[in-house]
Formats: sequence, structure tokens, C-alpha cells
Amino acid sequence: MVNLFLMLTLRCQVPTRRTVSKTARNLPSPSPLLPLSLHFFNLSLTFLGFSISQNLEFLSPLHSHAFRASLMASSQVGVLIPLNEDKLLPELPIFEGENVIGRNNVPVNDKRLSRKHIVLSTSSVNGGGSADLLVGGMNPVVISSGSQRRILNSGDKATIKVNDIVELIPGSYHFKYLALADGRYPDVVSEGNGGKQHVNVGSGKKRIREGLTCGTSAEHSMVQHTSDKKVKEAISVIKKHVHAEFTQNISESSNRGEAIRDFNISDNKVSSTFRLMKVRGLPEWANTSCVSIDDIVKGDVLVAILSNYMVDLDWLLSACPMLRKVPQVLVVHGEGDGTLEYMKRNKPSHWVLHKPPLPISYGTHHSKAMLLVYSRGVRVIVHTANLIHVDWNNKSQGLWMQDFPWKTQNDASEGSQFESDLVSYLQALKLPEFSANLPAIGRHKVDASFFKKFDYGAAAVRLIASVPGYHTGANLRKWGHMKLRSVLEQCTFDKEFKRSPLIYQFSSLGSLDEKWMTELRSSMSSGMAADKTPLGSGEPLIIFPTVEDVRWSLEGYASGNAIPSPIKNVEKEFLKKYWAKWKATHTGRCRAMPHIKTFVRYNGQNLAWFLLTSSNLSKAAWGALQKNGSQLMIRSYELGVLFLPGVVRSCHGFSCTDDMHSLKDKNGSTIGSGVRKTKLVTLTWRGDGGDDSDSEIVPLPVPYELPPQVYSTQDVPWSWDRQYRQKDVYGQVWPRQVNLYSAQDT
Repeated sequence: MVNLFLMLTLRCQVPTRRTVSKTARNLPSPSPLLPLSLHFFNLSLTFLGFSISQNLEFLSPLHSHAFRASLMASSQVGVLIPLNEDKLLPELPIFEGENVIGRNNVPVNDKRLSRKHIVLSTSSVNGGGSADLLVGGMNPVVISSGSQRRILNSGDKATIKVNDIVELIPGSYHFKYLALADGRYPDVVSEGNGGKQHVNVGSGKKRIREGLTCGTSAEHSMVQHTSDKKVKEAISVIKKHVHAEFTQNISESSNRGEAIRDFNISDNKVSSTFRLMKVRGLPEWANTSCVSIDDIVKGDVLVAILSNYMVDLDWLLSACPMLRKVPQVLVVHGEGDGTLEYMKRNKPSHWVLHKPPLPISYGTHHSKAMLLVYSRGVRVIVHTANLIHVDWNNKSQGLWMQDFPWKTQNDASEGSQFESDLVSYLQALKLPEFSANLPAIGRHKVDASFFKKFDYGAAAVRLIASVPGYHTGANLRKWGHMKLRSVLEQCTFDKEFKRSPLIYQFSSLGSLDEKWMTELRSSMSSGMAADKTPLGSGEPLIIFPTVEDVRWSLEGYASGNAIPSPIKNVEKEFLKKYWAKWKATHTGRCRAMPHIKTFVRYNGQNLAWFLLTSSNLSKAAWGALQKNGSQLMIRSYELGVLFLPGVVRSCHGFSCTDDMHSLKDKNGSTIGSGVRKTKLVTLTWRGDGGDDSDSEIVPLPVPYELPPQVYSTQDVPWSWDRQYRQKDVYGQVWPRQVNLYSAQDT
């Protein structure tokens, strides 16, 4: 559009007074108000410092009239209304013919927005009711039409209709397409001194075009003035209406695909579900009820045990500076020689580092958890993120936590399944002993048995852990997928989950075979129906990012560094029937690549059970049966939390950090003493017609859509050891170096 302005200015060279023709002097005076198309054109150039209404004075009446006529020769048929109130974007007029939309007319300091991001082609024949869209830049575009959402890549074409929303990404610049032709705009109510009146933008626009055709007599100037005023007034009203409609409708999650907007969990029910981690670069709604590291590591912590695979010490201390003040910190890690030496040199002097023993080759300490001891109790956190910047800011991750009080003298000897599982896992880590000064009990030795001092009776989940070794006898069903099998076999599920499907979602794929997949499927299909018959085998699908998902992600190809699956594992023929797409529209995480790991049994939007874990899909993580099923071999340490109906209590009011130790109801009683039947559902669940009055509905923010879409013939699962020459959103190719640590020498 800027080019059009310059071209017309050059063609209408300013004449000297001597060359002004008699015809020009006899032309009527121009209208005091610019035509609507000129008004919008002026808006699009304001950011460059031009104001057409002020800068036409250098033209003769002839050239001024010609300039306006040239602008109107390409009639405006529509407009893109900006929906990002925080970005102060202009309305973009859409004219008959080709319209280039990009960095030249969207005034933002974002070079990821191409100069020719999209080209919209319209025709007056259809009154602007639709437009052909071509993605001209390297970066993608999202078209939302009703409940349908399509991603278009460079070179893709589509047709948009009135009320469709066009999202330019990266940057998430949203525009709504509206038509200006007769009959396309609904009448809108405009309030003024004369009260409410209906204004139709289409008819006003038509009258302006007629005014240009018929001439500019004084009488017609008045008509044009009135029409243009009404049109501009209507545009203002419509813009407000569009924004209000966008804000209101977007909360209707099941229809608008943004269900996480409605996920507002009360403090006393936090442990019944889990939370997604905040992701930078997403719209605010996508981070509703999400958490960052400083939301969970807070308060007067006396002892902190941080368990993880990767640890960026510099980032951790900058993101959570209060950890420096914690008297006792134990970091249980899986780091190698280079990073470990750096950590030893630079850690605070009172911190202790521990790498658990790995008795079987190729194993890792992969668990991601935190135990924070307070004067009131202990906070147990199980999550999926490494202690590095990109994991806590750029990826789809999950986190569960619950606070537990100290045991009283009356229940000092009582235990629970959660306690038994937790202490057994901590014992397997071979934690170094240390002592801490604790107000409740004085100076005390802190080891695995120390954590028996807390009351886990209200635990909302079961722990599913893996520890390396060859497990036989009583230990055969204590770890890995055999532990999951054991727990599920003790549960009764609604009959709707008979032979219901399974989901395996993870970020790294091990070397698998069909025999082991059958073994895992058997464990994950365990459980009984209400009629005392087995649930039966479920058909699994693997949700895994495609190459295009990675290329267009928030990090571009760099995100693929955290999806370390080699070609030899990914491209096995038998896996083709399992592949399904990572699609996370309702949580706003389509472009936030998953590092979260989840395993689910579901029917529609109802969940039989849900596992949030550090375990990828590998024998090393889950274990493989040997010796005719009498031995389970596991290579790595893993930890996850299993959500089950009937295990989740109605409320959990205890807090280690709030001013009140527990939440009270209006009668003064502690909330959370009762247990109700529970129903696990996704965020897009809207009831299934059954009688759920006796059940407490527990929404879980499953980040991806269920049921998932299977891969098309064009979809290719990501492999991190393949070369990709088609550039990503940052103009990069793969492979390339990705620095995951703050310090270069690590």
C-alpha cells in the first residue's frame, strides 16, 4: 500500500502554476471529508508519519481529484478488524484485487512477520463475502472459521469468509474479516445525540461510491459528508462489537477451542488435578491456571530435595533466588561429567549433589520431582520439566503438587499406599544422609525414612515409579509398567471404558518391537468393569509431533532437540498404525512442543485414568519382562502420578504456605474430610447426558485433543538425527547447535 502511495505521488508530479489548465481551475472543490477508502488508507499510513488529508495540499485540484479517483478505482470491499487490544493494530482495508498484508502495514517491531505475510484477493462480484488467501511469507497463518481451525504454511491457499479470524504467526496477530458491500454488514446500533439509530455500513459505502461517480456538487458533498460520518461511526461501533463478541465467544470453550480459559481450580482442589506450566509467547488465556517455578517453590522452606535429569545451576538460582536461603538443599541429578564438574565448582556451599547408582548400562536418573519441607509439613511436587530455562518457558509441560501435614502422636504409626510408595522410591535412590534443624522436632536426620513423619492420608494420586534393576518375586510388580498393572487391577471402572482406547504421549521414543508393545498394552488395559468383568484390551495411539509441527513451533527446529528420537527408532514399519497428531488448540499449545509425558485410557471426553510421568515410551523407562515373565528389567529412574476415580477426595484444604493451615467451611469444619465418587474428564467435557449429580467432576487439563487425529500420508514423525533443509520460523535449518545451559562451558 505504501508503494501505491509513492507510485501515485510520482505519477501526479506537482505542476507549476503556469501549467494548471483551465479545466482544473473550473473543477468543483473537493469534499471536506475523504472517502472511506481514503480514510482507511490514511490509517494504514499514519504510522509512517503521513496524513493524506494534510498532504494533498501540494497537488493541484486536477491531480488531487485524480489521486482520489485512482484510489477509489480499486473499490474497498472489506476490512480486517484487529482483535489484539494489547497490540494497538490498525484496521486494514481490503480492496478489490490483490491486497498484501505484512510488516509494511502491520506496525509491529517483529521481523518474524513477513513483508508479504499473506495476499488477499477479492472481487466486487461477490461483494467481498469471501477472499482468496495465499501465504506469501515463510511463516504460517491460522484460519479459524467457526469451530474449525486450519494451519496454512508458506505457499498454501485457502478461501476465507465473513467473520473468519486470520491469525498471523509467530506473534499471534488476530484479525477478523468483515465485508463492506451491501447486505454483508448487519445493521448496527449507533448511539449519538439523537438517540439510537441503525446504520448500515454497506449502504453507506455504496452512497460514497455513487458520490464520486456523480460529481461533487455542494449538495452531494453534504450527502457524502453524512454518509462518511455514518460509516466511520458504524465502523467504530462494529469494532467495539467485534472485540466484545471475540472476548465473550472465546470463553465458550467447546465451540471456540479455548477450553483452558474456563479452567479455574480453587486452592482447596489443586491436588485433585494437575496444572500445565506457563509458556512464554502464548496469549494470556492459554496460561489460565498455569504455573511457573516461583509459583510452587516459595515460602520458608527448611529442606529442599530437587530431583531431575538436567540441571542448569545458573538458571535455577536466577529463576528461584530464594533457594539460596534454604538451609539444606539436596540436588538429585542425572548429569554427566562436564556439567557435574561445573555444578560442583559453582553451587552454594551448603548444597549437596547426588547422582543415584545406575547398575545397568544406558540407564539415567530421569525423575522430575521436588520435596519441600516446611514447619507445617511437606510439599510433594511431581512434574515433567528439566531444571533448564527452555523447559520452564517454551514447552508444553505438566505439574502436580500436594501439601501434607506432620503426623500427630495418635497417627504416628499409621501409613498409606502413597507413603509406602514414596519411601520405597526414596530408599532406592540411596540418598546421602544429612541433618536439619526443624522447629517441629528439633535437629533431625533427613533420609528416606524421615518422610514417614508426614500424614499422606489425603493423597489424591498414586505414585508409579521405576528404579533400575532386575526385579523378581515380590518386587516384580513394584515398579514400572507392572506397578501400573497392579494398581489398575485393583480398580473398578465404569462400563463405558470396556475396550476403550489408550493414548501414549511422550517426547522420546526408545527402540521398540511389537512383542513389547503388546506387553505394555496388556498392563495399560488392566482393570475391572462394574460388572466384575475385565475391561479388555484397548487400542493405543501414539501422539507425537510431526516434522512440520517442530518446524513451525515457538522455537522452530530448536524444539526438536528435546524430542530426541532417532530415525532407526521412529521409522519402524509396525509403528505406522499408531501415529497420531499433536493438536492442542483448546489449550493454546499447538506450537509449544510437548515435553510432557502422559498415558491415558479414555472414552470421548471421559477419562478412566490418567498418568502424568517422566517416563517416555521405552523399555528403559517402563521395564521389559524377561525369563518367561518372572523378571522385570528396568534401566532408569522414573516417577509419575496416577489419577484414578475414587482416589481423588472432594477437597484438600491443607497448605504449607498459606496463612491458614487448612481451609475452613462456613461452619468452621475442615474442608476435605469426605470422599465422593469422582469422574475424571477433559477440559472440553460438557456433560454426556448421564446422571452425574452424585459425582464430583474433576477436570484434568489434558493438553492435546481427544480423540486425536491419525497421521495423514503426508505427515512424518520428527527424528532429531535427520537433515531438514526447509527453513523454520526463524529461517534456520537442521541440524544446528542448541545451547540448553546458561554457562557455555557446560
